[in-house]
Formats: sequence, structure tokens, C-alpha cells
Amino acid sequence: MRYALPLVVDLDGTLIKTDLLFETASRFITQHFLGVFRLLGWLATGRAQLKERLAEIVDIDPSTLPYNAEVIDWLREQKRLGRHLILATASHRILAEAVAKHLGLFDEVVASEGRLNIKGREKRDILVKRHGERGYDYVGDSAADLPVWQSANQAFVVSASRGLIKRARAQGNVANVICNGRAPRLRSLAKAMRPHQWVKNLLVFIPLMSAHQYGDAYAVLHACFAFVVFGLTASSVYILNDIVDIAHDRHHPRKQRRPFAAGDLSLALGWMVWPLLLVTAFYLAILFLPLAFVGALGTYFLFTVAYSLRLKQLAAVDVLTLAGLYTLRIIAGAVAITVSLTFWLLSFSMFLFLSLAFVKRFSELKAARDNGKHGRLRGRGYVHEDLEIVSSMGVASGYLSVLVLALYIQDARTSELYHTPQLIWLACPLMLFWVSRVWLVAHRGWMHDDPIVFALKDRASWIVVAGFATVFGLARVIA
Repeated sequence: MRYALPLVVDLDGTLIKTDLLFETASRFITQHFLGVFRLLGWLATGRAQLKERLAEIVDIDPSTLPYNAEVIDWLREQKRLGRHLILATASHRILAEAVAKHLGLFDEVVASEGRLNIKGREKRDILVKRHGERGYDYVGDSAADLPVWQSANQAFVVSASRGLIKRARAQGNVANVICNGRAPRLRSLAKAMRPHQWVKNLLVFIPLMSAHQYGDAYAVLHACFAFVVFGLTASSVYILNDIVDIAHDRHHPRKQRRPFAAGDLSLALGWMVWPLLLVTAFYLAILFLPLAFVGALGTYFLFTVAYSLRLKQLAAVDVLTLAGLYTLRIIAGAVAITVSLTFWLLSFSMFLFLSLAFVKRFSELKAARDNGKHGRLRGRGYVHEDLEIVSSMGVASGYLSVLVLALYIQDARTSELYHTPQLIWLACPLMLFWVSRVWLVAHRGWMHDDPIVFALKDRASWIVVAGFATVFGLARVIA
């Protein structure tokens, strides 16, 4: 059976679950510090010119784009039946032809180029001129496609919006509604904020516990505010990092399912949400916490952004930065309740978190090697031959943290805080067990690429935490 009418398919939001204008603009901004000003200059000359400039400068890998699997499967079936397929898109021709070549489904491409922006009525006029009124079937996804559907013989709506579907059906030619393949927006946004990662911000409570101020309601309240503020800041950075790292994430077996990489959230929404979270965090910090805490929060944000943009690509610098960011949470927790940090706590934290940072890199290197990949780890400063030395440095760092804990027991200040500091020796084998277990799990290939997520799901880790707290509690109360 051959169809007389061609099937015209939109690209952005229909064939793929993202928008190539935002993809290229976002990539350009993250690669060029002052790129936003150049974008505004190009936009002033017209949207079509903006698209052309970006398409010429920014490379997009069509093989990694988040395609709508249901639409692709249906188009393959239509192609098998002999249907003439046309890709008609407001995206620039350079990008559209790259997608068409990758898929191998389309017979021709109609796309924006020069000063021509093929969207909405402009797209309809071109299609009607070429195929006549009711001379084509059209697959689209947005309100901009309503005039195109109106002139089509049959309309195919790729959307989950009840309002749009209702407006399209009112035109009387909707043949089918296809799922857009996206997860629910609120659920995806919550996933992008990574609330499970807020557990890392529990580190702000460590100064409260180590200074034994957990009975001070004022200090507890300030520590709680610090936790929330750090959580909002961290979530804003996670979203920014996902935007910056989207190309690398799409090559990663697990990270490709993140909301922005998978196309479940639009990049435009991401660029709106992360600054909003950040402003909210700083507003709360200025309102309720000491000015020094605001400084610590600003330092944390700047270093996390620097890590996302550049530092994570530098071997050794990346793990030192990660360890420093964990330790900075502890420093901020101390500043929030205005207590001094001890040399011992800072030393213990730095060595322990350095070990965990090395675990993270080791897991990535091992996963890449196990998948048969060689050479440089994508987006990082390591090669696969670094696997053994990364492991050695990580294990050494973990054991050094236990040494610091042992030396702390002999400090004169410890005797003032604990009635029986000798009991703290029991915490040392617990830590030795945990560090050893983490690295054994990593070497066996069972480690999640985020060791904090692993620890949250690991029963043995929770037992160690409970044992650790019990040991320190007994050392304080037993005379």
C-alpha cells in the first residue's frame, strides 16, 4: 500500500524531546563566558540569523539526541509502507540535515536558513505552496503547529497537553494523539534537583555535634537553616551542571537518563530554575544567618561552578576540589552557629572526602574500561591507565583519615570533651572496615558512581554510622 499524501514531521519537541535552538544556545553560553551578549546581538538581527550563527559554530551529535521512540517506530512503519517522509522544522538546515542523515528515514528536509524562519504560519504557507491545501499530513507538538494542522489533511499531535489536544481536535482533522515520551514535569524537576543528594549537607550539623551544642535551640535552628540553604544552593548547581554537562551525560550509560539529557525537561526551564533556587538560598542566608556564612556559601557556589565548567577536567585538581567542597560544608556549619573548628576535624574530613572523591573517579574509570573503552575518560583529565594509581591514592587517603582519628584521641582537648576518650579507639576499626569495604566494592565494580548514594543504600554503612555515634556517645557519658 502506497500513500498518495506525504507525511510531514516536525523536529523539535516531536521527533526529539528537546529544542535544537536551546541546545545550541545553551552549549554556546557554557563554552563562551560572555556568549550571552553575542547571542543577544545575533537575536537583534532576527531569530533566523541567530539559528544560523549557532548552527555554524556549535556541533551537535545527532546520535545522542533524546528521540521520541514511539514517533520513530511509527515513522519506520510508515516508511516501510512506502510513505514519502518530509522533515519540516524551524531548526536550521545544518542541524536538520544532520538528524535526517543519522535516522535515514526522510526523503527531503525543509528547514530554516538565511533570513527564513520556518515556523507556524510560515511553515504552513511553504507546505501549502508545495503540496496544496489538504495536500499533506502533519505531525507536530505545539501551539505554533495549529495553523499547519489546520491546512493538513490529517493532523497527528505529539503532546501530553490536554489544552493543546483540545484546540487541535477542534479543527476537526486529528487522526491520532501520540505520547511525547516525556516524564511528568514536576517529577522530572524534583529528580533534577536531586533531593537525595541533600544528605551531603548533613555535614553542616557536624560542628553542632562535635561542639556538643545539640541542646542549644538557637544553634540547632541556625544549623537547620544552613542545611536548607545549602540544599537549595546545591540543587541550583546540580541543574546548572546538568545543563553544562549535557553532551557528556548523553554518552554515559546512567547519566543519559537525567531529566535534561533525556529531554524530560527543557533547557529553557533549567536556565530559569537554577538562578531562582540560588537567589532564594542567598536571600534566606542573608535574612537568617551570619554574614560569614553568606561568604562561605558564596565560596561554595563559585567553586562548584568552577568545578562544573573547568576543574573537573583537570586530574588531581578535580578530586581536591570535591574534597574541599565537602569540607567547606563543615566549615559553613561552624560559621552558622559561631563555633571554632578544630585542626583534627578539618584534617579528618579532608582525608576522608579525598578518598571518596578518588572512589568516584575510580568507579568511572573502571566502568569505562569494563565497557571496552580506552584512552582519555570523556570530560575528565584521566586516562584508563590511571586506574591503579587512582586506587592507591584513594585507599591511602582513607587510611590517613583513620590515623588522624587515632591521633585525636591523644589530644588534651579531647579529655575535656569526653569522660573516657579511650573508648573512641573503638571507632578506628569501624572506620578501617568502612574504608576497606568501600574500596573492595569499587574494585568489584559494584560501586555507584556517586559513593554517597552507595552509602545511603548500603546497610553496612548505616551500621558503621550507628556504631560510630554509639562509641562517641559512650565516651562522653561513661566516666
